[in-house]
Amino acid sequence: MSRVSKPYEIVERALELSTTDGLVVIADEHSSANLRWAGNALTTNGVTRGRTLTVIATVDGAEGTASGVVSRSAVTADDLEPLVRAAEAAARGAGPAEDAQPLVSGVPSSPDFTDAPAETGSEVFADFAPALGDAFARARSGERELYGFANHELTSTYLGTSTGLRLRHDQPTGTLELNAKSPNRTRSAWAGRSTRDFKDVDPAAMDAELAQRLRWAERRIDLPAGRYETLLPPTAVADLLIYQLWSSTARDAVEGRTVFSQPGGGTRLGETLAPLPLTLRSDPHAPGLESAPFVIAHSSGDSASVFDNGLPLAPTDWIRDGKLERLTTTRHSAALTGLPVAPAIDNLVLDGGGERSLEEMVAATTGRALLLTCLWYIREVDPATLLLTGLTRDGVYLVEDGQVVGEVNNFRFNESPVDLLSRASEAGRTEKTLPREWGDWFTRAAMPALRIPDFNMSSVSQGV
Repeated sequence: MSRVSKPYEIVERALELSTTDGLVVIADEHSSANLRWAGNALTTNGVTRGRTLTVIATVDGAEGTASGVVSRSAVTADDLEPLVRAAEAAARGAGPAEDAQPLVSGVPSSPDFTDAPAETGSEVFADFAPALGDAFARARSGERELYGFANHELTSTYLGTSTGLRLRHDQPTGTLELNAKSPNRTRSAWAGRSTRDFKDVDPAAMDAELAQRLRWAERRIDLPAGRYETLLPPTAVADLLIYQLWSSTARDAVEGRTVFSQPGGGTRLGETLAPLPLTLRSDPHAPGLESAPFVIAHSSGDSASVFDNGLPLAPTDWIRDGKLERLTTTRHSAALTGLPVAPAIDNLVLDGGGERSLEEMVAATTGRALLLTCLWYIREVDPATLLLTGLTRDGVYLVEDGQVVGEVNNFRFNESPVDLLSRASEAGRTEKTLPREWGDWFTRAAMPALRIPDFNMSSVSQGV
């Protein structure tokens, strides 16, 4: 074993090797465990381990500060000096970085910085796997087939800088996706969950939910495209609002390129976006959705800057009581726009004050409405309005006077999440959810179901 092998030792040694004006070192220790199943039987399982090291070198020059970023996996002590030199060479060969700022300093060190990385393994499924087996048995007796996967990742991030920062964060991320199909594969239903440790997921309850949806789908009703009162479940609301968050950079808004730009100049900050008392917020300490309490930026972009690494994060309201409160900024873009520093945070919560569950919202429906399962293949059509298009998937159901009466065809939709917030007539109870479309990149979300009086189903889709 190499004499320098522990993550904090790798960080410290890389900093010692630096010959440039500044250095940021990020060591990510990854571990994961997964289960996959098909046709009511486990198919594969596995456990992986890995390390990624990112070195960010900065060089001060007469025209400004340049940066160079190099990331490599499976780094050992022998790889350190070539990696640091490569980052330094990249910095010396680059022009001044537009987002250059002094490296963050003065943040208290993490007390566990020198501790071994946290790891996950197959034991994370100790209670879940037997419960899943019971769900398989119930599904077989009910003549349905379960497919899906469970994945748990744990990343320990060690962040060190030449300005003295020594920070560490452990991030667990668990996802569960369960798909039920009828024996002839003509009916399909999906459910997903986000979890930190698989102790709060119930395969039996998910299977029961899917069984009900398959029963609903026994009656098929064809509907044309059009505008329908629609109940968006929390997973669909999350997918739409995550995209909205990604599109809410202050600089783009100030420069007139987004839905948050004010016609004639400026931004829409302070404008009422929703008549309901909706608050869209991020908080690194949100219970059950905890995320890194400081900036971890492996590269610079519209919403992140490598110079901000280690910057403490605080609870942030993006929309408060229906009014646009904050747009995302780095220190650089905050200085450019004159707006407060508000870095992106890796979770998102929408509160609307509602108390009804999705089932209760269905029961309270008068007349006709559509109940969606989830959205997928979401793409941007027009950044100026944040018009998105996408498809419904794995079940669209017709509600008549509080009862689900059958499954209808899938649709392509055209909607802007900002516009949807302005038209929502009811928000349900906020609950943890797994985004279907963005679950590979963003899992920590809590959303209510939303009732939209006139959701735009622009065309009929043949997707399932």
